[in-house]
Amino acid sequence: MRDTRESRLLLVLLVAIAFALITVDIRGGEQSPLDGARQAAASAFGPVESGVARVVNPIGNAVGAVRDSGRRHDRISKLEHENQALKAKLGSSDRNRSRAAELDKILKTAGTGQYAIKGAQVIAIGSAQGFSWTVTIDAGSRDGIARDMTVLNGDGLVGRVTTVGAETSTVLLAADPDFTVGTRMEKTNEIGFANGQGVRSLRVQLLNGRADVKKGDRLVTFGSSKDKPFVPGVPVGTVVKVEPSHGDLTRTLQVRPFVAFSQLDIVGVVVQPPREDPRDTVLPRRPAKPKPIPTVTVTATPSASASPRS
Repeated sequence: MRDTRESRLLLVLLVAIAFALITVDIRGGEQSPLDGARQAAASAFGPVESGVARVVNPIGNAVGAVRDSGRRHDRISKLEHENQALKAKLGSSDRNRSRAAELDKILKTAGTGQYAIKGAQVIAIGSAQGFSWTVTIDAGSRDGIARDMTVLNGDGLVGRVTTVGAETSTVLLAADPDFTVGTRMEKTNEIGFANGQGVRSLRVQLLNGRADVKKGDRLVTFGSSKDKPFVPGVPVGTVVKVEPSHGDLTRTLQVRPFVAFSQLDIVGVVVQPPREDPRDTVLPRRPAKPKPIPTVTVTATPSASASPRS
């Protein structure tokens, strides 16, 4: 249809009629004269609207579901990240608590033995030069560390410093087969030498082949000349086996070390020896022996009124 004067007049007339019908319908309310026409239109076009709705609604629901799914995915991802961060924080907190407890044990050991120590952390294991039992610690010459210093932790003897760099040092562990340290038995003062045997127990040879030694006896370091490489009184281990002497001049013992060499984390390097030999004072207290439970035996006695049978 071309845009002519007649078409514009017709459009205006149709708009005016539409407004008039709307006004009549609104004013009539439920009694509107157009109600019948509206119901007829609803009957005619209702099925079409329902069909269109059945087609369109799933699409709309799918779009909404995708949109909501994206939001849920983002929320789940956020919760997963928060959960991972919380686990990491808890793990870090547990580790920090463990380190704090280990450091507390080291300080108590050092305080009992009057050792001046420098704390350090194990940052590497093994050696680039071979397969010896060594660890690397994050303390060096800048921290006052020098070669042939005693290394301990809260349980006892760890080893000795062998090489020193500016910021790191290498420690030869007491478990190494090339490791040797002078020992002294608790109470009896019997002197010997301990050697590492790798994952096995330490091997100790007492100078007295007739020494009275039994399973459960404990040893400490004897100490070295000028306290290098070993200061005296550091706990070494507990006797787990006494080898038969067979009349030998020395006596061989198998000793379980106090230190778990595979679990080292925080250690202390003795930078100043004690003024006096602490002897056995650094050894942990033995657990109290349980008190025996008294037993009561009840014996039945024959009644005095009972008469013997004839």
